[in-house]
Amino acid sequence: MTQFETAKQRYAAIGVDVESALERLADKAISIHCWQGDDVAGFDQKDGKAGDGIQTTGNYPGKARNFEELKADFLKAASFIPGKKRINLHASYAVFAEGEWVDRDKLEYKHFEPWVAFAKEHGLGIDFNPTCFSHPMVKDGLTLSHPDERVRRFWIDHCKASRRIAQQIGEALGDEVLNNVWIPDGFKDIPADRMGPRMRLKAALDEIFAESCPNVIDCVESKVFGIGLESMTVGSNEFYTAYAATHPGVYNLLDAGHYHPTEFISDKIPAMLCFFDKVPLHVTRPVRWDSDHVVLFDDETKEIMKEVVRNGALDKVLIGLDFFDASINRIAAWVVGTRAAQKALLFALLQPNEKLKELQDAADFTTKMVLMETAKTLPFTEVWEEYCRRQNVPVDGQWLEDVRAYETEVLKERV
Repeated sequence: MTQFETAKQRYAAIGVDVESALERLADKAISIHCWQGDDVAGFDQKDGKAGDGIQTTGNYPGKARNFEELKADFLKAASFIPGKKRINLHASYAVFAEGEWVDRDKLEYKHFEPWVAFAKEHGLGIDFNPTCFSHPMVKDGLTLSHPDERVRRFWIDHCKASRRIAQQIGEALGDEVLNNVWIPDGFKDIPADRMGPRMRLKAALDEIFAESCPNVIDCVESKVFGIGLESMTVGSNEFYTAYAATHPGVYNLLDAGHYHPTEFISDKIPAMLCFFDKVPLHVTRPVRWDSDHVVLFDDETKEIMKEVVRNGALDKVLIGLDFFDASINRIAAWVVGTRAAQKALLFALLQPNEKLKELQDAADFTTKMVLMETAKTLPFTEVWEEYCRRQNVPVDGQWLEDVRAYETEVLKERV
């Protein structure tokens, strides 16, 4: 009997069907963010780099500098990642023909057709985001909530263009495309007016979402604070939850790094599922306050995925990743973070969830605790490695040498 077969028996003893868990994991797509590959620089600004409410630290050699390099790096990472994948794009990753350039408020679908061709070739879905940062039109730390109508108009037009692009991507792929609006708007010190900026943001969003885009899943991404905007963020969780609740078809995206240090999105997921048919997520790893560290197979990532699974929400929760670390090999970061999210999802699928619910409802908290603890130390590794083998990707510990070779042969040649 193999180690995997023994593991199956151990899980079956607590009522868990391992084969079913593997099938469900293989069918759940993870949306992998393109911006880990180039430190959120994008292609649309000369000497582009992250800024205006977003920041990447580190200077590891070999970041992608253009579309071809980013595609190659993404595919290298994807070759080590099992399961279904989507690629999450920001509008700043527009691909222009030689000699062509338009500003973000004038972007069109044609600027993303190369990404659609790439997705079709490799069986990827696509998700999309307007890029409301790293641009000269971010004024005084504000975009959609700025008191100057000219500034607001630029960003409203950009977000409307992004929705149209997302719609056409969906049409081309025969799919729905998540289109996520995140803005850095807020104030470094105590504001004199908190409501005014939020009313301007509300009016801007109303205009942005007015056009029907049936292939688009609209969402807004809430946050506690931003870099240089520590005292107040216009797009707070309360604002966006209320906005989504009163605007059918718009959802509040929960990002694991956007809350207080003792506040967890794992608890927010079941609360949102009581009222919304979809819950978009950005899985990341906060360290103290807001940050976007590489996702690990840690306790909160496990709890996030447990809430997705135990509430029967695999089809309702849209799982995307959002981290960017320029201090380590960027391809390794992609692989570690995505595989960690998938491990956590598999771990959640291997819990005796129905039995645990029965024990809770029966107030048998002792048995519930014992069973939860028992499930933690069952032979999870054997199941994960079997999944990797079936998906034709290396098991843990067997892919880094290949990434190092790619670094030597490709990444270090970029100067």
